[in-house]
Amino acid sequence: MGNIKGFVYGILTAVTFGLIPLFTLPLMTHGMEFDSILFWRFLIATLALGGLMLFKGESFRITARDIPGLVLAGFLYTMSAMFLFWSYKFMAAGIATTLHFTYPIFVTLVMWIFFREKTSAITLGAIALAIGGVATLSINGDDMEFSFLGLVIVLLSAVGYGLYITTLHTSSVKTMPSRKLAFYVFIVSTILFAAKAMTNGGIQAVPDPVSMLNIFLLAVVPTIISNLTLVMAVHHIGGTLTAVLGAMEPITAVCVGVLVFGEPFTPNLAVGIVMIITAVTAIILSRQLQEALNGFLHRRGIIRGK
Repeated sequence: MGNIKGFVYGILTAVTFGLIPLFTLPLMTHGMEFDSILFWRFLIATLALGGLMLFKGESFRITARDIPGLVLAGFLYTMSAMFLFWSYKFMAAGIATTLHFTYPIFVTLVMWIFFREKTSAITLGAIALAIGGVATLSINGDDMEFSFLGLVIVLLSAVGYGLYITTLHTSSVKTMPSRKLAFYVFIVSTILFAAKAMTNGGIQAVPDPVSMLNIFLLAVVPTIISNLTLVMAVHHIGGTLTAVLGAMEPITAVCVGVLVFGEPFTPNLAVGIVMIITAVTAIILSRQLQEALNGFLHRRGIIRGK
């Protein structure tokens, strides 16, 4: 049952993260810069989540032992968001999305090299299939230009997000309640984006009530909800599987583009979606698939066992 919950949380994390363009693009059309959008996003998320914790009577208490892990998690999460948005200035968003989704590779490598987490052939195959699916979704003929600097920046985003997931799974904060953990991560992100905005013309005011609604929804859906479910997914199924389930994020972004912003639904999109859904299904059924594969190889005499 725990694994089923973990898969549901992982998919919900990816789907809610994928809604970021739905709330962000209208803000950009009203002239808001990324630094200010991200500051307001995390400030409102901090206040809303803190209010929920007060309402439920939950403790805000942390120990000195928790502080390094919380600061590190907040820094890595901030780093990932900042570098991803910065990369859009140097390359097409489709290429950036594809390169950012290399983060499951970094999660898998870190968990394997430093924490000896076993990774099956099914998981590695699903990672490759999911990345191929994201590439098919994102890369079109007109989107192949990117700079070396942009490449470095977006890979830093992927490294940051991958390390954020491994921090949630391996640091001293891994047993902290999800709401408390997300609350302190949001505080760190708010402070860092406030400092970043002050170096780039200051924090912009929210221009109108509709923009305020978009900022509020940005703070709640792809920030509070997605981070809470991310923490719970990592607790239940580990960092590697949670990272691969993140392949559902670009599918959500594509659906938003097609259904809300009127973008065309091309054959590339259809093929990419099928590849990603296949990869996610393989991850969910990985244990059964691995047992079936081992049985087949055993019957063929390729491997020996009891």
